[in-house]
Amino acid sequence: MKFWIHTYGCQMNVRDSEAVEAMLTAAGHVKAENEDEAGLVIVNSCTVRQKAEEKAIGKAGNLIAARKLTGLMGCAVKRLGADVFKRLPGLDFAVAPRVFGLIPKIVAELESGARRRILELGDELVPGAMQAHAQSGFQAFVTVLLGCDNRCSYCIVPDVRGHEYSRPAKEILAEIEALARRGVSEVTLLGQSVLRYGIRNPAWENGAGEAFPRLLRAIAEIDGIERIRFTSAHPGGVTDALLEVYRDCPQVCRHIHLPVQSGSDRILREMGRRYTREEYLAAVRRLRALDPEFAVTTDVIVGYPGETREDFEATRSLMDEAGFDNSFIFKYSPRPGTRSALLPDDVSTEEKERRDQILLADQERRGLERNSRLVGTVRDVLAEGPSKRRAERWSGRDGGNRIVVWDAAEQKPQPGGKLALRIREAHPQILVGEPV
Repeated sequence: MKFWIHTYGCQMNVRDSEAVEAMLTAAGHVKAENEDEAGLVIVNSCTVRQKAEEKAIGKAGNLIAARKLTGLMGCAVKRLGADVFKRLPGLDFAVAPRVFGLIPKIVAELESGARRRILELGDELVPGAMQAHAQSGFQAFVTVLLGCDNRCSYCIVPDVRGHEYSRPAKEILAEIEALARRGVSEVTLLGQSVLRYGIRNPAWENGAGEAFPRLLRAIAEIDGIERIRFTSAHPGGVTDALLEVYRDCPQVCRHIHLPVQSGSDRILREMGRRYTREEYLAAVRRLRALDPEFAVTTDVIVGYPGETREDFEATRSLMDEAGFDNSFIFKYSPRPGTRSALLPDDVSTEEKERRDQILLADQERRGLERNSRLVGTVRDVLAEGPSKRRAERWSGRDGGNRIVVWDAAEQKPQPGGKLALRIREAHPQILVGEPV
């Protein structure tokens, strides 16, 4: 059967979709050229925000109307449970995040005429589902930490992805070694709060040293792996051991995605973020003391229940003090079952939009300031391919995860090729370079 997968949400969903694609291919199915020629279409859903869930549910509904064999996987399935079939009466199957490894078996049952409307909500990881699945290319996502135990007041992830579970380091290293043999040179380690790797359950056969920094060092020793990234982080994990890895291992990229969510200590307490404004800024200062060019990106929520203008201005000032290279700003929306959903959503839609636009404008200014300091420097860039906006340009990223574009007529390496580019022009979101 020909299949197609639509993916919504985070990199963990992207990685899960890649795994399902590989498992279906191994079972004899064929990836279609597009949705139209597919007999089976799977929607991998996100439920972190209401709009993301609605997009996935809406897409599945359209596929059902088109009489496709339709499956839904991911976080929305876990949140909705059996109610998913009330939302989507014609849905053929629904699979929660940790049991997507059952999809090839479910498809085989459906092909043989077995009962329809199959629902799998288990929390036990299906054996083999986390093995290396990158089929080609030079980049791969590798999940190292499943679930989350942080229980932030606004976040539904612990309910839909379960408790934290750190995959054994031995298993992760074997997966990355296999990826390297296939030509992968850049890996991104995934976890909802990845610096907590090895805290809830042992990850190493012996417990010497902090588990995550130790994992980074071990990956850096694998032949062929030139760049190591990870996401997302927490300021409490910016320890001496992590800083020493950044210092000692050039393969570990000097970029960290460090969600702050608010610059107000009062709102941070309400959110259950377990750090103060000053503790967060101290973590940023430690990273920038190691390297002034260290790239720090973040997530921010505007309009959290009870957020006053003073709280909002505290967020603005923190963002300026931290000097973020980029920021992802979200307008608060309540999610069912979270603590914050019980609070009055008392910041108006108009005010949320106003605050959102202010922070976006601040980040444009700040991004230009940060990038302008790099003009004249030479960056090692990993080529990714033609620029999406201008076909005559190619695009890639430096070690700080900054997008760099250049004229393809001057140099056009293969995707995954490295080249040195001197930065001649800066913009808030991109750098423009020329081959050295």
